[in-house]
Amino acid sequence: MKKFFAFRSIRTRIMTGTTALIVGLMAAVVSVWANTEINLYRQQQLHQARALSKLLDYTLSDQLAEQNWSQIRLYLDLLMQQNEDFVYILVSDIRQQNQIVAASPGEFQEKYIPDIVPLSTTNQALALSHKHSTTPTFALRDIQFSQKVRAKRGEQLIELASEIRMTSGEKLGTLRIGLSQRYVNRAILHALAQALSVGGLGLVVGLLSSYILARRLSKPILRLQASAAKIAAGDLKHRAEVDISDEIGALAKSFNEMSTALQDSFSKLQLTVESFERFVPDKFLAVIAPEGIENIQVGVASTQTMTILFCDIRGYTSISEMMTPLETFNFLNDYLDCMGQAIDKAGGFIDKYIGDAIMALFDDTQTDCALNAAMEMRRSLGEFNEQRRQKGLPTIEIGIGIHRGEVVMGTVGFTSRIESTVVGDAVNLASRVEGLTKLYGCNILLTESVVRGLYYPEQFDLHLVDKSVKVKGKDEEVAIYALEFKKAN
Repeated sequence: MKKFFAFRSIRTRIMTGTTALIVGLMAAVVSVWANTEINLYRQQQLHQARALSKLLDYTLSDQLAEQNWSQIRLYLDLLMQQNEDFVYILVSDIRQQNQIVAASPGEFQEKYIPDIVPLSTTNQALALSHKHSTTPTFALRDIQFSQKVRAKRGEQLIELASEIRMTSGEKLGTLRIGLSQRYVNRAILHALAQALSVGGLGLVVGLLSSYILARRLSKPILRLQASAAKIAAGDLKHRAEVDISDEIGALAKSFNEMSTALQDSFSKLQLTVESFERFVPDKFLAVIAPEGIENIQVGVASTQTMTILFCDIRGYTSISEMMTPLETFNFLNDYLDCMGQAIDKAGGFIDKYIGDAIMALFDDTQTDCALNAAMEMRRSLGEFNEQRRQKGLPTIEIGIGIHRGEVVMGTVGFTSRIESTVVGDAVNLASRVEGLTKLYGCNILLTESVVRGLYYPEQFDLHLVDKSVKVKGKDEEVAIYALEFKKAN
């Protein structure tokens, strides 16, 4: 009898310990998962609102500058209809003493201080002196749009405020967007409900099946621990193996849901980064943002020796005058596409487009790749012209100038507008050499520094055009060589 009670006492301890372990582990994991979900929802909401705010700043700046308030109001109403999380959108004009010139709902138009949020929130938005601000606030009264209540009195809101500026930098006004927290609050309640349901289920099953779980608990927990470590280490594609249908199986499903949510978020972030790299080459990013694009700053620079290639369409002004703006746009895109592929194929990257001109850089220690790019560009131009000839369109001619020298790669601008650039005498000289192609009647000209940097000079048909040329803006004379391009038979 004593042995029976003793056994039962040990079993009770095992049941209690096992049940507590299950509940504790599941509560901790579900709590982390719930917090992660909540943070993701909140960050996603703010990220989307900031992205939309930035887009609106660019879109509304011209309309606000021209005082086209009716068009702005149509934009705002459309945005309110498409985004249920938006409680209000206000646009104030600094030239009208910060009067609200456009608003949705429209009842706030022509006011100076809206009566829907505290005065401190309005003052903070109007005193904004940087890119944007995010301010927690609350509704002073019910706010309706299209006969629907967007926020009730006392409801917690987040106001996103940003400056509307002209391209010149002059501040025109302020854009204010009120965001409802109902979506996040619903996510919180949903996460808590899931946590409570999973925790309650774990407690019931733990009490009923603790003896079996006590023997089977270690292996699944260790497996989940390994899965959690892989997920924490960044392997978001990893999924916990779900081969049981008890609490541990539910916990594994929670892990998989968390991993799936994180993977989706990071996939969106990766797409954003890839889109950014289409505007700024990755070789530039390695210099101007060594700690990641989220830490990019103005004034970061690096001095390097590079080969610079300039290309320009001859008589572009006359050609564009014979086309409509849309035809010019399509023509430039087709032309830049074939030139860009030639440069990319040779191992270079395009720094910027200056109208019809292209500035490309080559960071190899030799200059062969730049000359290969120039010849590939001439070959692509021949195909481009043949296609235009078949369509009955006039053909074009280009000039290419190449120089090698020391340049400074970095960022210029200010906190609200940063641009990557390359500056230096070498850049100016390369541009001048391209301009000399018209004077000497050559398609491709290069300086002596490029010739000296060739690894296989015998592969190129080079001849000296002028051994001492003084280009505009430079006192030092340079030798100019022509690269002959031979069409393939």
